[in-house]
Amino acid sequence: MVPLVVLLIILILLSGYFSATETAFSCMNKARVHSWANAGNKRARLVMSISEKYDKFITNVLIGNNIVNILATTIATIVFAQIWADPSTSAIMTTVIMTLAVLTFGEILPKTLANMFPEKFAMFSAPIIFVLSFIFYPLALVFLLIQRLGKKVIKKEPESVTDEEIITIINEAETTGGFDKENGELIRSAVEFNDVTVNKIFTPRVDIVAVEKDLPMEEIFKVFKKSGFSRLPVYDKNIDNIIGFIHEKNFFFALHEKATNINEVIQPIVYTQGQEKVDDLFKLMQKKQTHICVVLDEFGGTQGIVTMEDCLEELVGEIYDETDDVEVDFSRQSENEYIVNGNGDLVDFFEKFDIKLDIGEEYTSNSIGGFVCEYLGLLPNKGASFIFKNLKLEILDIYRHRIQNIKVTILPPKKEDNE
Repeated sequence: MVPLVVLLIILILLSGYFSATETAFSCMNKARVHSWANAGNKRARLVMSISEKYDKFITNVLIGNNIVNILATTIATIVFAQIWADPSTSAIMTTVIMTLAVLTFGEILPKTLANMFPEKFAMFSAPIIFVLSFIFYPLALVFLLIQRLGKKVIKKEPESVTDEEIITIINEAETTGGFDKENGELIRSAVEFNDVTVNKIFTPRVDIVAVEKDLPMEEIFKVFKKSGFSRLPVYDKNIDNIIGFIHEKNFFFALHEKATNINEVIQPIVYTQGQEKVDDLFKLMQKKQTHICVVLDEFGGTQGIVTMEDCLEELVGEIYDETDDVEVDFSRQSENEYIVNGNGDLVDFFEKFDIKLDIGEEYTSNSIGGFVCEYLGLLPNKGASFIFKNLKLEILDIYRHRIQNIKVTILPPKKEDNE
């Protein structure tokens, strides 16, 4: 019986090997192994070669696993028949002991270990699988033909990876330490870039700094000096009729040449709609070789302007230069009190204070100040306050009919009445 018991143990360990190999090749990080292969690692190249023919690989693994399991069960039946003479007792004990042994040492433990170190185990196992693929070739060929026939009968549409799935992968990578927060945020911004519309990023009409085409050169010089901008939109008679823009460099060249107006340095401007995707606008601005664009409303009037810098900031975050005043959207005053910029992004506001909207609860505003007006249905006065979810919002400053600063107080959770 000793040789049979030893053989039985070896077969159970082989069952564990095949189970672990299947898990390792399924769970391994292919990008990591691919980088090792490019660096010249021969084992990694073999792993990639095997994984590229996954149908053939899994067939060989299943053949090997089933062969050792069947042999193990057969040998166990012979061994336990010699221990228990009664056929019924022998059959029951064979079933119980083999089920526990195969589950523990042939499935659970091997797969757990392989899942912890999938790349290392795959590289260890690859040469063995490569040799077994030649030994099992006749059997594998039959099953591969059956598999192909099944695929022809049951057709499946190819699946594409969605943006949500990519973001989920990035979130998991951040959790496990594969990405730091900054890199994860950059990739999420790139994934979501094609879903952002111009409405979210443009500078509104009331904040546009522009000049009238017939304005004296000295006055335009003052606008450049005060604003610090390198480009200024140019309008004819009113802001709804922007006809182009002037660049600071060209303007000062004309001023140096004693020009009396800016007609010679006005450059054509690009127009867009607020519903256009930012990535489409970015490509258009690259094609037109321009850094500024006018956003038109549904009536053809000027809704705002958008720059290439605005587009880039959707990818990399705020870009500040020497002339910019750094704005902080959330300034913490105490443990439960914040001063919030009314021009801040509404999505960031909800994320900052962990606000979960109810089903069917939607807001069309992009800014926090716009949300306040939308929620109340009016423009509140300075000092007005209201409760939203677990927050108390108080209006601190209003400028040009626009909410500038809001005091946000996080309220303590409500005590449930158990009476």
